[in-house]
Amino acid sequence: MIEKSLNDKVVLVTGAARRIGAAIVTRLHENGARVAIHYRGSAKEADDLAGVLNAARADSALSFQADLLDTGAISQLVLDVVNWAGRLDGLVNNASTFYPTPIGEITENNWNDLTGSNFKAPLFLSQAAAPHLRESGGSIVNIVDIHAQRPLRDHALYGSAKAALAMLTRSLAKDLAPHIRVNGVAPGAILWPEGGMTETAQESILRQIPLQRAGNPDDIAGCVLYLLRDASYVTGQIIAVDGGRSVGW
Repeated sequence: MIEKSLNDKVVLVTGAARRIGAAIVTRLHENGARVAIHYRGSAKEADDLAGVLNAARADSALSFQADLLDTGAISQLVLDVVNWAGRLDGLVNNASTFYPTPIGEITENNWNDLTGSNFKAPLFLSQAAAPHLRESGGSIVNIVDIHAQRPLRDHALYGSAKAALAMLTRSLAKDLAPHIRVNGVAPGAILWPEGGMTETAQESILRQIPLQRAGNPDDIAGCVLYLLRDASYVTGQIIAVDGGRSVGW
């Protein structure tokens, strides 16, 4: 996207019905994009979000269901989006599974789930989207994690999958240039895990953040907007949005 506008551009955001994904979709839509809202199981949330966005601008959003662990479904998802909108200008690989996997308890199902959502799906989505993005001069943004660089205790599998996604981001930036830019955003403490986290653990994390506070989903959405719309000479980069935590802890 050489011109700095998302007006009438079409962006597919995965895992977009809730939390950070919904914030990304909303920010892109506010800045003129037509948005494809992917979800796996959150049908009501995805449909409700599309309804709100379409009320603001007709036929500017649509929800799409797909299990991203199924590579056949990935190809069909991209085709469905292009059939709806007629083009594809951006892909945001946001969908992710996150939970601890202590050594000694890791199963093959854990492997398939965590590497599938955090590494395999972004790879095959990018591959399926590439011909359309090449035609439009589009862009890919991968949502990585600061723990792709610094390990989180009991999350060896998740962290390794995100590290693979970080390398994939750089590899795709080289392989898909010059027609497609590929970058990443690495969130820090943005939303606490849905499974809960003790107040002591939260306080420990906040003490490691130079800005001394957690971020919010809009911080991630703003960075994604920058990379899709404004960063016409930026590719192969992963921007930490973490209040400075990755400087060292």
